[in-house]
Amino acid sequence: MTDTMPLLGGVPVQDQVKTLCSYNTVKAWLPILSWLPRYNLSWLRMDLIAGLTVGLTAIPQVLAYAEVAGLPVQYGLYSAFMGGFIYTILGTSKDITLGPTAIMSLLCSSVVGGRPNQAVLLSLLCGAIQAALALLRLGFLLDFISYPVIKGFTCSAAVTIGFGQVKNILGLKGVPQQFFMQVYYTFYKLPEARIGDVVLGLLCLALLVMLMWMKKKLGPPAEDSPTSRRRRVARKMVVGIATVRNALVVIAASLVAFSWDAYGSHIFTITGKTAKGLPPFKPPPTTDMTQNGTVISFGEIVEGFGGGLAVIPFMGLLESIAIAKAFASQNDYRIDANQELFAIGLTNIMGSFVSAYPVTGSFGRTAVNSQTGVCTPAGGVVTSVIVLLSLAFLMPAFYYIPKACLAAVIICAVAPMVDYQVVAKMWRIRKLDLLPFFVTFLFCLWEMQYGIIGGVAVSGVMLLYNIARPKFKVSDHDVLLIELGSGLSFPATEYLSHVIHTQALQASPPRSVVLDCHHVSTIDYTVVNELRDLLRQFKLRGASMVFSRLQPAVLEILLAADLPGLRHADDVEAALQTAEQFSQPPQHNQQIN
Repeated sequence: MTDTMPLLGGVPVQDQVKTLCSYNTVKAWLPILSWLPRYNLSWLRMDLIAGLTVGLTAIPQVLAYAEVAGLPVQYGLYSAFMGGFIYTILGTSKDITLGPTAIMSLLCSSVVGGRPNQAVLLSLLCGAIQAALALLRLGFLLDFISYPVIKGFTCSAAVTIGFGQVKNILGLKGVPQQFFMQVYYTFYKLPEARIGDVVLGLLCLALLVMLMWMKKKLGPPAEDSPTSRRRRVARKMVVGIATVRNALVVIAASLVAFSWDAYGSHIFTITGKTAKGLPPFKPPPTTDMTQNGTVISFGEIVEGFGGGLAVIPFMGLLESIAIAKAFASQNDYRIDANQELFAIGLTNIMGSFVSAYPVTGSFGRTAVNSQTGVCTPAGGVVTSVIVLLSLAFLMPAFYYIPKACLAAVIICAVAPMVDYQVVAKMWRIRKLDLLPFFVTFLFCLWEMQYGIIGGVAVSGVMLLYNIARPKFKVSDHDVLLIELGSGLSFPATEYLSHVIHTQALQASPPRSVVLDCHHVSTIDYTVVNELRDLLRQFKLRGASMVFSRLQPAVLEILLAADLPGLRHADDVEAALQTAEQFSQPPQHNQQIN
């Protein structure tokens, strides 16, 4: 029976099925199985504290980010709880929290223009793309987005988001979304600023900045100090208050707004009426309707998304994986990038069934999660429960949240993203990298998608130029020695041929050449075909071309190509001697092509 067992790739099918269904394979797809059997009460205590802290941080933030996305504030909460449940099962980072972020909210606003149905459908489509990339193991595509492009995008997004909230600090209405028009109309409408919003917004900003500064500057107490215990207690209190500063500021501002409103003084611009209760679990809408009742079909919606349907999933993955890798390195563990893609994709797919818009990993909330001592991804479940409780019971209270207060929360959240020092670093290290940075930065001020596409295109051109124009080191040893500085691929073929023709074949008399290939690890058919022609040209002119220090893989390719007149040596000296030995005057009766 064993002799007749079917084979697949030389391995019995039954054995392959057992391998695919092994416990380790299941754990790879369900990372919760790697830590849940070891879960204990001390972990539970730390996860509860971290989850509660992140929940109190998340609620005011996601309400503010919904404003950035141009959606009613409850959509921020709708988008903030699904990630905690799904990531606990599928995620490989203990620290990261999924939910609305400033960048994803801005991208969503630029694509859907504040239409809730389309934002929810966008979440479904983004999730499907992200999950497909994970299943096809295509996470490496993110490597083609360079660091200058990422920094240009994040700096531009921070400027766009931050300045976009100035109108709410000033209480202005009728200001367009496009950045340059926004700048113009914000200054144009300055005389219309509401004094109540200005005062409250500036006070909230000052309080948030002060708490952030205190948390950063307050150092740990000395262990041998007689007041160290009191200082430790005071420090913990300040750190605790600073950690939940957003929630405290929003609560205080809402109480102020409610008090003034109760006395009939409507001096603040408030959030207003919000939907009550939990969102219904239902399939995401596939159509939309304009204000005049015209139905927009699924195809028209997708066509309207345009390039955003490619940019948003990629930026969501990039942001989340970058954060996960940073905290994994900091806390000494590893993540599985493709598993992270799958977790984010499934979160966006399932989120669309509860009216969520696209989400990704949040740097600020992840930092809070890590600093609070979270032990497992289960802390995300606690955060999600806090969000669900606020949806169930606190929605009427959100009516009085001042928009100026939410604007202050957003400005303080995105301000650290404006990394002006990176420009000086790029100037010092490699000035050319400033080109994709500024292209991305400036184009993103105009349109986010165009900025990212433009930055990637410029980076791609720079990369292709380096491939097409590899560095050659040419030295004269009676025989010409050309040291190739990198691999050879088809874009570099014409350049290599031009250098050899100019330096050797067109010289009088023609000169022999030694190609030092110890840096060359790969070549392709186009290069091999050009080498065949070069060897023929050298033979016709009575000179020779000898290869030196070929790597085994490259030598194997050249031997398989059966190049006529192929000569190679293990070191440069032997190659130079060989080139001199085989050099001879050209025969006059041969035609040189």
